[in-house]
Amino acid sequence: MNVFLSVAFVLCWSSGFIGAKLGAGNASAITVLMWRFLPLAVVLVAVAVVMRTAWRGITARDVSRQAVIGVLSQSGYLLSVYYAIQLGVSSGTTALIDGVQPLVAGALAGPLLGQYVSGRQWVGLGLGLGGVSVVTLADAAAGTGVPWWAYAVPLLGMLSLVAATFLESRSRSRVAPAVSLTVHCATSAVLFSVLALSTGAAVPPAEGGFWVAVAWLVGLSTFGGYGLYWLILKRSGVTKVNTLMFLMAPVTAVWGALVFGEPFGVQTALGLAVCLAAVVVVHRGGGRKGPAATAARGEPEENRWTRAPGSA
Repeated sequence: MNVFLSVAFVLCWSSGFIGAKLGAGNASAITVLMWRFLPLAVVLVAVAVVMRTAWRGITARDVSRQAVIGVLSQSGYLLSVYYAIQLGVSSGTTALIDGVQPLVAGALAGPLLGQYVSGRQWVGLGLGLGGVSVVTLADAAAGTGVPWWAYAVPLLGMLSLVAATFLESRSRSRVAPAVSLTVHCATSAVLFSVLALSTGAAVPPAEGGFWVAVAWLVGLSTFGGYGLYWLILKRSGVTKVNTLMFLMAPVTAVWGALVFGEPFGVQTALGLAVCLAAVVVVHRGGGRKGPAATAARGEPEENRWTRAPGSA
């Protein structure tokens, strides 16, 4: 089951880069994001009104915390990805920069979460970074006409997602998945709607391709990628779930070849093989949590720092 979830997560998360490129061909990043989240938020809020069981015991502080996590993990992260692609940064290069996340999360897991990262896992993290670099180095070097600062935009988004991950991991309250998803999407819908209205980008284009991109992003990226990210985080921990991020760049290259006819050569295949090896190394490398940190809250060691946002 864990293997199935990991494969599904990689496919769904990487689909977001392709969906962003599909949407960028018809409208601005803000327009796509507004219409990605606005209808979704309306549906989720309506469901929450009808099915209020999951909201019992939820305090204003819980909602506020989930709103902040939503701003970091959805709004900040996605806006950076979409804007970078709109500026001309390719989906592969964006995925490469996003792929640095496991190293950042792994380096911070010890001091912030008290979670031990083994030497073997560090080897796997290094392999993953090397594999992602092999896949996307040529593409990044060929980015003529793209301003140099555009490559820092997805970096900010990666840091935003890392911050959301650690903020949730340090949370003492447990919030149902339906609650966290509703708050996150509603927060993003409000934020992107305000941005779109204030910049005159709220009106969707008439092209049917725009709505295909929106449906793609809602189904595969939001429910698939975003939902599975937190589910696997709960089951496997920060280091292992973030190691799967190393597969995003090469898998995105495969998506690009299938959807847009982008080239897929020996270099991409080699990088994919190295990334797969990195995932195997890390997932077999094991890990343990710091007993002192676990005892600080009196929780069972196996439950410490592995809860996803909204996990019961």
